[in-house]
Amino acid sequence: MGRDLDDVDRSIIYLLQKDARNKTAKEIADTVGVSASTVRNRIDQLESDGIIKGYHPEIDYEAANLPLQVSFVVTADPTKLSEFSEKIRSIQGVIDVREMLTGRRNIQVDVVGTSTSEIARITDAIHELGTEIESSEMMRKRHVQPFNHFFLQGTEQVRSDDEHTHSEERE
Repeated sequence: MGRDLDDVDRSIIYLLQKDARNKTAKEIADTVGVSASTVRNRIDQLESDGIIKGYHPEIDYEAANLPLQVSFVVTADPTKLSEFSEKIRSIQGVIDVREMLTGRRNIQVDVVGTSTSEIARITDAIHELGTEIESSEMMRKRHVQPFNHFFLQGTEQVRSDDEHTHSEERE
């Protein structure tokens, strides 16, 4: 099970999610109201605890000459979900695979390509694994933002559990 995060942890995560590449520990510290060494220690602990699992670039696939982005919803044998997920991830053009907890439509796959023939090749490869594609959708644009539970300490976005509990008690 995970651990509880305090306001400093949530603020650090929020700022890293917004722009991890261009934020120094000192800048984060100044924003959050703690020392740079506290920020470095907290980041180290968040990484050690597996809360922060990595830092990944956000790719504009269209700018990288991969203009077609398609999401597939796939059905696979639930007892072999991890096996199918691994095999799907090995197909060239697959960029994201999500295993669903329940239901028939239990794998979501995002792919990129330069042409419809490339998307068809990926589709065929997914079918050849013994899975069934239930639906596919062409992506227009993806918007990513920090999870709204991770907020910046000291701003109006802050609404800790204690403040929320006390305001409910007053009503």
